[in-house]
Amino acid sequence: MKVALGSDHAGFLMKEEIKKHLTEQKLECFDFGTFCENPVDYPDIALPVVEAVRSGSADFGILVCGTGVGMAIAANKYRGIRAALCSDTFTARCSREHNDANILALGARVIGSGLALEIVDIFLNTAFQGGRHQRRVEKIALAERRA
Repeated sequence: MKVALGSDHAGFLMKEEIKKHLTEQKLECFDFGTFCENPVDYPDIALPVVEAVRSGSADFGILVCGTGVGMAIAANKYRGIRAALCSDTFTARCSREHNDANILALGARVIGSGLALEIVDIFLNTAFQGGRHQRRVEKIALAERRA
């Protein structure tokens, strides 16, 4: 599995913990920055993660900022992206099972690193259920084409 990672300055330390965690699991990670705690604009970081997921060079993306809200909003502006802001394991599981989310957004100022790693593991290891949920995801894709 290949995972694209990105964070702004507020999410930098959590992104680094996630990268270490995924590397220890022998997952391939692409880190699109930021690479320090100097201020950056989250939309600039979200874009290359989105592009990696949309192109298929990454299976999933993980974006981290202070609340996760900015990254989720920025990522969801792009066709084919279903970024889910998750602050608990239930939402992480459902975002994959029901919504086929392909990017996980996390808030480094909202949750601790232990919970973040649990959310990451659940997100990456939960399959989309399809069925009635597929019809709903297709309706979202149709709305994107109309926009």
